Amino acid sequence: MRIEVNGAPIFFDVVGSKLSPQGATMVERPTLIVMHGGPGFDHSLMRPYFDRFADTHQVIYIDHRGNGRSGGPPQTWTLAQWGDDIHALCEVLGVVKPVVYGLSFGGMVAMSYAARHPEGPSKLILASTAARMDLEATYETMERLGGPEARRIARRFWTEPTAEAAGEYMAVCMPLYNPGAALSDEGRQRAIMRTEVMFHFILGEQRTMDLRAGLGRVTCPTLVLAGGLDPITPVACSDAILAALPEGVGQRVVFADAGHGVHRDEPARAEGVLRQFLDQERRA
Repeated sequence: MRIEVNGAPIFFDVVGSKLSPQGATMVERPTLIVMHGGPGFDHSLMRPYFDRFADTHQVIYIDHRGNGRSGGPPQTWTLAQWGDDIHALCEVLGVVKPVVYGLSFGGMVAMSYAARHPEGPSKLILASTAARMDLEATYETMERLGGPEARRIARRFWTEPTAEAAGEYMAVCMPLYNPGAALSDEGRQRAIMRTEVMFHFILGEQRTMDLRAGLGRVTCPTLVLAGGLDPITPVACSDAILAALPEGVGQRVVFADAGHGVHRDEPARAEGVLRQFLDQERRA
């Protein structure tokens, strides 16, 4: 489904109902917005894993502006705009106080949204993400996991991205993101990849972004998830996020043997941690 959001066609999909029949009444269920990484991918890489939470929540997936099936001109591909789009999407759909889950780039959008609209979310889940990139740590981890060649390819991709560099990076470095559960071939085949938005962000805002000041404006409970073997957003990035949040707002769980996107390597444990956090919100 597509709707107009801040002047751009934004694609979203829904799993699970908003109203649940319970006896003689219809009970409203909370909404969980699931936001994909990238940029340059679409929401399909988040499925079917997060569909399971439709037993307690209405789950909304979104393709960010410029990504996947969504539109919008390149000059609007900014973290501020992406964050504002989440706020506007909720207004158009009548969603109040959603739980917002953001993976990697999606976590950066979630931080932008919560900083710019602190009254918006009821809770945040920031998974395998960073308020500020630490590429030197990434290069070091890539070399430790894949040798000097992986470091060379990673540095080339993050400093001078081209279609050739992206292909090399995806072939050599992306398999290092997760120690035992790299994205399946089927997952890669069904994903929509738009390198133009990826290069736009890598060569632009990602190089200078620092979302830590905005995190000081976050007011809702925030769960930070990190993988101990994540080469692209290492644990130090989650340390910085937690330190920037107001006292008492954040909590962090580190999955020592997981990589980028802890649900990929430890799906059962990740589900347990998420359900505990979501249930706290549901009962609040």
